[in-house]
Amino acid sequence: MSSGLRSVEARVRQILTDLEQVREALLALSDDIWLNIDHNDVQALEEGVAFKRAYNERMADFNRHAAELSSLIQQFTQVTVETPVSAETSERNGEAENERIIRELDRETPHYLGEHFSYKRPYGFVLKGQAYKDIVTWQSVYKLVCSLLAKLDPHRFALLPDNEAFVTRRGNRDFSRNPKDLRAPLALTDGVYAESNLSANEIARRIGLLLDAFDVDRREFVIYLRQDRDAGNQEDIMGIS
Repeated sequence: MSSGLRSVEARVRQILTDLEQVREALLALSDDIWLNIDHNDVQALEEGVAFKRAYNERMADFNRHAAELSSLIQQFTQVTVETPVSAETSERNGEAENERIIRELDRETPHYLGEHFSYKRPYGFVLKGQAYKDIVTWQSVYKLVCSLLAKLDPHRFALLPDNEAFVTRRGNRDFSRNPKDLRAPLALTDGVYAESNLSANEIARRIGLLLDAFDVDRREFVIYLRQDRDAGNQEDIMGIS
């Protein structure tokens, strides 16, 4: 590949990444505004509900157009927004490669469910000893976790749309067999779809619920953030020990 083509590919990938980061930042902003409303102030709460409703409607439109635009660009350019790396996707020996990825991730700061992830970007994670890296989006983290759990217990995974733990009091579903039930359906396996119109913190909360549903200790999920890795790389460049 010529240097010119590599440059174009890098620009396309960066634009796709920026588009996804804007989407995730807008979802995080919605969370921040809602949490900063005085819920004991009736007028403020009513105004907040009206704002949230209007915001969600526009976010749904934005998500749809952003997803269509991203898909169009990726199909035409053959450039993907991210290509997560794991032992399964590597040509190297599976177990040895998995251990190598874990050692690489362990050089960074580990983070756990329950932390605040707004405006933070994922880089990799380890779940039940299975490691992934080179992740860009929280949606990708969510999809990969679901994929791992589907392999762990296919029957339990197939029944997620029927699990009341993933249905809100208003009847909104986190999982469904019908994509029309969801605002932003994310195709998983075995005909199951997940709601993907979620902020980083909402995804983290649902991952916790999923681990509970599959009887997996939450401490077995460790997330690594891109800013920790970037900061470490910058220190290496500057010669800081």
